[in-house]
Amino acid sequence: MPDCYVRVGQLGQVGRFRPADALRPRHGQRVILRTARGLEIGEFLSAVEGDAPLPGAAAVDGDLLRIATPEDELLAARLERRRHEAFAACETWLKERGVDAQLIDVETLFDGGAIYFYFLGDAPEASAELAQALGERYASEIRLADFANLLEHGCGPACGTAEGAGCGDANGGCASCGLASACRTK
Repeated sequence: MPDCYVRVGQLGQVGRFRPADALRPRHGQRVILRTARGLEIGEFLSAVEGDAPLPGAAAVDGDLLRIATPEDELLAARLERRRHEAFAACETWLKERGVDAQLIDVETLFDGGAIYFYFLGDAPEASAELAQALGERYASEIRLADFANLLEHGCGPACGTAEGAGCGDANGGCASCGLASACRTK
C-alpha cells in the first residue's frame, strides 16, 4: 500500500504515514501510529496519490502500525476518562492559584507516554509549576511504559507464534493475553 493520510492528535492534524506490511484500512477506520511524539491513535483518511507531501508538511510523519483492535479501543476509552479527569484537575489548579489562563483541551498519547495541556493564547506564566504538579499526578496514572512496549513489539521473541514463550500464565500462554489478536507473528 502506498503512504496514507491519517488524522491524528486531539487537534486533528492530518499527516502522511507509511503503513506496515500490507495494511488495507478503510476510510474512517481507527489505526495505531508511531509518530515523533510516541504511539498515537488516528483516523485513516486515504491512500496518498502521487509522491508529493501535503503543502508545508514533512515527507512522512511516521508509521502506521496496524488497524486498531478491540483491546486498543478499550485502552483508548480508559485514556479518554483520564483526559477528562486531567482537564478538571487543571481547571481546579488554575482557579485555586488565581491563574488567568483559558484551558481549551487536554490530550494523552495512546502509549501513555505524555499528556498535553492546550491553552487559548500563551501558556500561563505558572506553566512550569502546573506541568510539574499535574505531570506528577497524571504521568504515574497514565504512563504505561511496559504496556506501550507490548503494544508496539509484542511480548517477546516469536510473539504470536507456536514457538513463542508468550505472556500470560503457564497454562494460557498467548491465549490468555489481552493483546493476542494484535501480536506480530514472525
